[in-house]
Amino acid sequence: QVQLVESGGGLVQPGGSLRLSCAASGSIFRVGPMDWYRQAPGKERELVATITSDGSPNYADSVKGRCTISRDNGKNTVYLEMNSLKPEDTAVYYCKGSFTKNIFAPWKDYWGKGTLVTVSS
Repeated sequence: QVQLVESGGGLVQPGGSLRLSCAASGSIFRVGPMDWYRQAPGKERELVATITSDGSPNYADSVKGRCTISRDNGKNTVYLEMNSLKPEDTAVYYCKGSFTKNIFAPWKDYWGKGTLVTVSS
């Protein structure tokens, strides 16, 4: 089993910044791609950003230029730096990662429980 714990959410004014973290722990041999998703009230969960195991990022158009995803493989942690935040960025932010527990085991996806980001004046 792998546990993912997000942190760094909170209340921020429009135009402000936040840095989210997601730390993975448990039976981890290798870590594959890691993603940040978000779900706003009344809306479906959407992909915000993804980063491959070698650090190549991709972003949703809605956050491109305002967010930076990064990872620390030594700490099994992924980050999401968010700048120029808008009220429409308000959502619960979830991280997801792909993990394998040994060289013979299949890859499995795990989700964190989310951290709330509220952008409001």
